[in-house]
Amino acid sequence: MDDQNKNGLSDALEKGASAAGTIRGAIKTGKAVAGMAKGAAAGGPYGAVAGALWANRKTLMKIIVAAAFLLLLPILFILMLPALIFGGLTDGFSSGNPDVPILNDSIAITENANNISFSINSILAEGLEDVLARIDADFAASDGDCQEVINPYAGNLMSNINLFISQYCAAKDKDFAAISLADMERILRSGKSHLYSFTRAVEYRDGTETDPETEEITIVTEKWIIYTIVYNGEDYFADNVFHLSDEQKAISADYAQNLSLFLGDGMFQGLPSDFTTLPALGDIRFTDGLTEVVYFNQLDEAYADKPYGTDHIGGYGCGPTAMSIVVSSMAGETVDPVKMAKWAYDNGYWCKGSGSYHALIPGAAAAWDLPVEGCTAAEPQKIIDALSGGKLVVAIMSKGHFTSSGHFIVLRGVKDGKVLVADPASYRRSQLEWDLSIIIGEASKRAAAGGPFWIIG
Repeated sequence: MDDQNKNGLSDALEKGASAAGTIRGAIKTGKAVAGMAKGAAAGGPYGAVAGALWANRKTLMKIIVAAAFLLLLPILFILMLPALIFGGLTDGFSSGNPDVPILNDSIAITENANNISFSINSILAEGLEDVLARIDADFAASDGDCQEVINPYAGNLMSNINLFISQYCAAKDKDFAAISLADMERILRSGKSHLYSFTRAVEYRDGTETDPETEEITIVTEKWIIYTIVYNGEDYFADNVFHLSDEQKAISADYAQNLSLFLGDGMFQGLPSDFTTLPALGDIRFTDGLTEVVYFNQLDEAYADKPYGTDHIGGYGCGPTAMSIVVSSMAGETVDPVKMAKWAYDNGYWCKGSGSYHALIPGAAAAWDLPVEGCTAAEPQKIIDALSGGKLVVAIMSKGHFTSSGHFIVLRGVKDGKVLVADPASYRRSQLEWDLSIIIGEASKRAAAGGPFWIIG
């Protein structure tokens, strides 16, 4: 590597570090800064990516070309991405494309992200098996006659994968060389017993016994042990497995937000902290589609400041608000965003600081006895047929016309070849007609729980 190239990359990283330090100072003095820049400042002078590059500056021959990529995107944004999605950066290239630096290889980055998601979901499944085994052991040691297991996560493993990635990278601090998928798997698997816990309750139920000789039926009272599986959440994991400090937790939250923006995966569903509430909208119903739709807006002053877990509906409640629209329009009862947010929280669908797990959509539909079917972006005719038949379709959108990160909306009908929507964050967008190509093109590419579309009704 010639000195000119080395100095160029060094200067770029130094400038990024200096800017991050400046923004940290701005935050402390109360000046307004962009969310992305605030995320970069939280990571200190060097975030996960730039820090790994700088720590290996003596061997930068492998990755010097990636400087072009670094300079094409905002430095403060790149500084705060967890290095795991780039393969840890101890090697500058992907194994499948040795001529292109990994930072410039979107296919390799997507493959890494998918491999990480698969690994985390596999460990989540192992965690479920672990808690089921613990339940069986608990029942065997009890004096119960029968057991019942309530498992709301069967077929709908839920987690904020981006936050798991971010917590892992934050826990490694400056030990960039140790960051790898295998290492993260080892740590997560060692703590899989922390992923799920269970509660138990006792019920006495009448049953029957038949005498094999006389065939006489006798009513007997049986002792039932009712077990309910509970997902402990990423916060619990941060404390008990990664053992993160408060500062590391803050850094990991910024990592997760920036990673969702970078991948466009629709996981982070938060609106800017300075969002403006709307005057009470009153009783709004859309009647221009086949199904009359009851409309709610998460920014309505009646709901915006109400709690969603420890967050609030205005900033993080697009998921519950979307399901309020669907349930109130199709289930014969009105369930406003406050009621739906509480239900989502009580049933484990709230994702702290990120909105809702995608499993909220099929979970809430099932809870109100509404038929629900997942649908991919490769099935546009299926979506149109569903809307033309009076069904509603919930979609998780990524960056585009509806959001800068992730956002649930409701597709509520078709009119003159265009799609009608009910956007929980915009009454104006809800009054427009949309090309299906926009909806399909901007739907999340990495939706969970059968998405990015859910046909309901």
